[in-house]
Amino acid sequence: MSLQRFVVKRVLITIPLLLGITMITFGMVHIIPGDPIDFITLFTDLDPETKAEIRAQYGLDDPVWLQYVNWVVDAAQFDFGKSIITRRPVSAEILDRLPYTLVMGIMAFAVAIVTALPAGIAAAYYRNTLVDQFSRVFALVGIALPNFWLGLILILVFGNWLDLFSILPPTEKGLFSPAMLTYTILPALAIGTGSTALLMRLMRSSMVEEMDKDYVRTARAKGLPERTVVTKHVLRNSLISVVTVAAIQIAFIISGSVVVEIVFAYPGLGRLLVSRVGNRDFPVIQAVVLMIGVAVIFANLLADVLYAYLDPRIRY
Repeated sequence: MSLQRFVVKRVLITIPLLLGITMITFGMVHIIPGDPIDFITLFTDLDPETKAEIRAQYGLDDPVWLQYVNWVVDAAQFDFGKSIITRRPVSAEILDRLPYTLVMGIMAFAVAIVTALPAGIAAAYYRNTLVDQFSRVFALVGIALPNFWLGLILILVFGNWLDLFSILPPTEKGLFSPAMLTYTILPALAIGTGSTALLMRLMRSSMVEEMDKDYVRTARAKGLPERTVVTKHVLRNSLISVVTVAAIQIAFIISGSVVVEIVFAYPGLGRLLVSRVGNRDFPVIQAVVLMIGVAVIFANLLADVLYAYLDPRIRY
């Protein structure tokens, strides 16, 4: 099967997955206890006729299945309605917060890749030495630590004791301002440490497995320089599994940002989601959860395509 056909097949498979995500998102939001009308009216004691008019204005008096269909059709056009709390278009609120989450996620992913690959290679090449033992301890600790707890430790050490980073978000406006970028470093470390530990151990295991194979011994027997053997033969084959898992880690970074943004009071999508859950702001909750779900699906799609590109055998 060609790569193009494989990609088309995988994209078609994502369509029912996306519909499933919309159903779960819509259903979960509507089983949350509480009437959104009470939050719209700030729990004002209104007469039934006024409540009925407000309910009709937001389409809450339609049958549930019709609300779902209308919501999916509008969501496909990036129209999620208006926020119950702020009365602003939900898409505008998302566009205000999404860049912050993206920048933090990109920084976390960059930390994971830049750190994990060289460390994993070094641990494999110097296996059973102090370098390997140190990387093993770091990996175990990094995978075991919850990212929110690590975030609190980072705030305590680098924000309070060492006073290197601000504990609160900067007042300076602008996503790419020096103060904001500096403030994003600690949340990115909190999210990226787990991925770093996982990718480092995977890189180390994959390298060790390849270095023990016959073709590596043959290459060395032919007199090829060790650097050539490692970089042109072992490393390339070892990266197949690492690259695919790295793509999946994008999904974990996006979903993990929800808790970390609360810990750091970071102005991203995760903080927006949690703040609106308490106010039963259904349109915002549905939109943010849907976007996180879609991001996870497309991260898995990217992993499958990369795997098929690097190893053509799995296309069949």
